[in-house]
Amino acid sequence: MYVISVAAELAGMHPQTLRIYERRGLLQPARTQGGNRRYSEADIARLRRIAELTAAGMNVEGIRRIMDLEAEVARLRDEVDRLRLLAAQAISAADPNATRSGGLVPLRQQVAVFGQVPPVLRRGRRQS
Repeated sequence: MYVISVAAELAGMHPQTLRIYERRGLLQPARTQGGNRRYSEADIARLRRIAELTAAGMNVEGIRRIMDLEAEVARLRDEVDRLRLLAAQAISAADPNATRSGGLVPLRQQVAVFGQVPPVLRRGRRQS
C-alpha cells in the first residue's frame, strides 16, 4: 500500500490528479482510520491505464466507459473459464473415457428450418 505521493510518482501523475480521478469515480483507494488514502498495486495499474487512455485522447467519461467494459470482459472471461471447467468435469463424470478420446461426446442433433417439418415427424406421411 502506498501513500498518495508515492502512488502519484509511480503512476507518473501529480497527486492532485489522483484526487480528481477519485472524485470523478475512476478510482477508489482504500482509506486508513484517519482518512488517508492508501493505493494498492491494482490502483497503480489502474492509474497507468487511465494515463494510457488519456494520452490516446479519451475524456473522463470515455475512460470510465472503457474501463467498465474492460472489467465486464474480464468478468465474462472468468465465467467462461469456470463454465468450461464445469463442462469438462461433467463430461468426465458422464464418460470416463472422454478425456482419452479428446473430450468429444457424440451428439445427434436435428436442425429445424422454419416452415419445414423435420424428417423425424414426417414418418407415415408421403414425402415430396
